Amino acid sequence: WKTDEPAWVNQWSLKEENLEALKTLVNEQLAKGNIAPTNSPWNTPMFVIQKPGKNKYRLLQDLREVNKVIEDMGPLQPGMPSPSMLPQHWHLAVLDIKDCFFHIPLHPADAPRFAFSVPSLNRETPMERYHWLVLPQGMKNSPTLCQEYIAKILSPIRAKAEKAIILHYMDDVLVCAPNNQYLEQTLNMVVEALEAKGFELQPEKMQRTSPCKYHGLKITETSITPTPVTINNNPKTLEDSQQICGTLKYLRSWLGLTTEDVAPIANLVKGEGGPASPRSLTEEARQSLKKLQELISTRQAHRYQPSLPFKLVILGKVPRFHGLIFQWDKEQKEPLIIIEWVFLPLQPPKTITQPQELMAKIIMKGRARLRTLAGCAFACIYLPVTTDALDHLLQNNINLQFALDSYSGQISNHYPKHDMFNLPFFFIPREIQSRKPLDAITVFTDASGKSKKSVVTWKNPKTQKWESDIKVIQGSPQVAELAAVVRAFERFKEPFNLVTDSAYVAGVTVRAEHALLKEISNKKIYDLLSKLIYLVSHREHPYFVMHVRSHTNLPG
Repeated sequence: WKTDEPAWVNQWSLKEENLEALKTLVNEQLAKGNIAPTNSPWNTPMFVIQKPGKNKYRLLQDLREVNKVIEDMGPLQPGMPSPSMLPQHWHLAVLDIKDCFFHIPLHPADAPRFAFSVPSLNRETPMERYHWLVLPQGMKNSPTLCQEYIAKILSPIRAKAEKAIILHYMDDVLVCAPNNQYLEQTLNMVVEALEAKGFELQPEKMQRTSPCKYHGLKITETSITPTPVTINNNPKTLEDSQQICGTLKYLRSWLGLTTEDVAPIANLVKGEGGPASPRSLTEEARQSLKKLQELISTRQAHRYQPSLPFKLVILGKVPRFHGLIFQWDKEQKEPLIIIEWVFLPLQPPKTITQPQELMAKIIMKGRARLRTLAGCAFACIYLPVTTDALDHLLQNNINLQFALDSYSGQISNHYPKHDMFNLPFFFIPREIQSRKPLDAITVFTDASGKSKKSVVTWKNPKTQKWESDIKVIQGSPQVAELAAVVRAFERFKEPFNLVTDSAYVAGVTVRAEHALLKEISNKKIYDLLSKLIYLVSHREHPYFVMHVRSHTNLPG
């Protein structure tokens, strides 16, 4: 606790039907011994919400003020265990623990801090006051304490049944074993241990036959698919759009929903406004949603094969790369075993990111993810580069060198033959930009913040006279400098040397070829950068970029 100073927030008034539901639920908890009468100096409001499609209510407490004075323990389990790491054809069972928090006792010294009051209509009677004796829902450390408590119960069983896999996440316990007999033995031990500690299991929710449902996924003997998902195809509000994005985010790593597919939907949550602020699908978003619904209904991931190595392949069109962690079973008619897809954030952290850097980021993320999943390294990483380019990158590209640090597996550009790998993608093209000055015309660019002039100048090789392209550009000196460089690339299709005194412009021009552009708030700069990336990425002839410091007192 950060302080022993009591936090008191008055109880809210409630509608009559909600108040009656609150009293009923409080009496149920009192009968179960989960709460006790109190005179605690602490108080936070209670309320109820109706369960979807049911005439039942859920009891909730607004513990925000209490959470402010509790030290954050942090999560012991930052994410859901991946069912992809359940071996194919092993037997499964899934248990559901009813009201898991309500079976874990609070320390007697802490219990009075989770007090609440039950009001009456028209204040006919004094409020009844209680505090929790068990972990309350809404306390920020309840999930962590629950994970720790259940882990201690399951730890001896994991030691005894060392061949079995026991996954605990939230209210579910999944048991996986190599055969049915071993599953029965392990399952019985798990049930006995949990019930001995007072946990209530729900027999009607116990799953023993394939497929098993597990946190929105359907697990068969070999495959993993989402349980039937209904996506709102006509969102009206920001909240509707956020719910769609949440569903897509959860399914991306299982089904390979690419950034290009998801981005038009993600754009709906941009902008200001509350949950009820209006939103509507653009035509692009409508087409994207239609495609996503088809992918969700047809794609699947798989459980892994313990005897096969893991591999990583980089897919996608330059520069929108993504990765796939997979196994390859050449003995099967369908050899591809999809473990998990790897995606970078929808928006890159830097304004301009080169393809080689994006590829390196996917490799690093994929390697880290496999260490989390399986504690091992890839046997092979497939990269979308030609053999000559691969040798050059491995020798000279610091991003790729860093991404492959201490990697001892194979690197290949010969992708396995499969329809999934025949989707449109391109090798990273050969770089047109020269790293050395060219025997060609030299073009100078400059700009003035005071006069707003954006200047391109060069010496005509035929007439040996200086020529220039001068325009007045509204905006910052950066905008004017960038506009000059864009005009230079528009004008000179032949080989040329570009000299600029703007370190910023030189930097973005050097990195612009086939780069990924981040969305930025300055529309003028964004449009100019978009045009620059297009121009340099579609050139046939080389160019060299040089930055010089002008406006100095140095001679020459």
